[in-house]
Amino acid sequence: MTWLDGLIIFIILIVAVFLLLAIKVLREYERAVKFRLGRYAGIKGPGIFLINPILDRIRKVDLRTITLDVPKQRVVTRDNVSVNVDAVVYMRVVNPNDAILKVEHYIVATSLLAQTTLRDVLGQRDLDELLTKRDELNVGIQKILDEATDAWGIKVSSVTIRDVSLPEEMLRAIAKQAEAERERRSRVIMAQGEFEAAKKMAEAAKQYRADPAALRLRELQTLTEIAREKNMIVVSPTQLGTQLGEVLGLASTVQRRRRESKKK
Repeated sequence: MTWLDGLIIFIILIVAVFLLLAIKVLREYERAVKFRLGRYAGIKGPGIFLINPILDRIRKVDLRTITLDVPKQRVVTRDNVSVNVDAVVYMRVVNPNDAILKVEHYIVATSLLAQTTLRDVLGQRDLDELLTKRDELNVGIQKILDEATDAWGIKVSSVTIRDVSLPEEMLRAIAKQAEAERERRSRVIMAQGEFEAAKKMAEAAKQYRADPAALRLRELQTLTEIAREKNMIVVSPTQLGTQLGEVLGLASTVQRRRRESKKK
């Protein structure tokens, strides 16, 4: 092998290495921000493209939706209750230029902003609102994050409050409150039943007043039911009870006179 053959092989190796470093392939969901001698030189991809490995540098950006887990944050609500809250943020890059040129580590920046926003928004709400109005809070936090990250080329599509951890003493207080609420409802239901029963009894009294014979029959029926149970019968001194006593007294007088006439 002559020196010329060695030179040709060397050149071929240099070209192969150059092409290997110059050829770049990006997937459909990826983009590359290109810098030439430190200056922005455009966006490349998807597919295959060439760069100058000596002069150019690229930064890859994933355009898919990223699930960002916000770690638990200790929040003091407006009514001075300390809770631990964690959330999930769904975000994606819509402008690779801004995501690379205007912020360093856009994922970390969005995560820290989400933590701060979560504490600020929930700190302005009461505990009851935090537990019952999660959908409203999710929308409010999402709008704030989306507006703040718009300058970074990031779109926050959704925010979900995943868990709210309460201290043990607060859980016991909530349980007592729920028990008291159930007791209140039961008392209201009983009162409504008594009210409806009183209305029906008032209507029945009007019917008995219009028809005294019906009241007499009802009294006799009540006495019969009491006697069926072999209990002591107590007759109240009402007008009808007095009339019934007079009738019974008259009957006993007639029977006594009959016995006296038989003896004579």
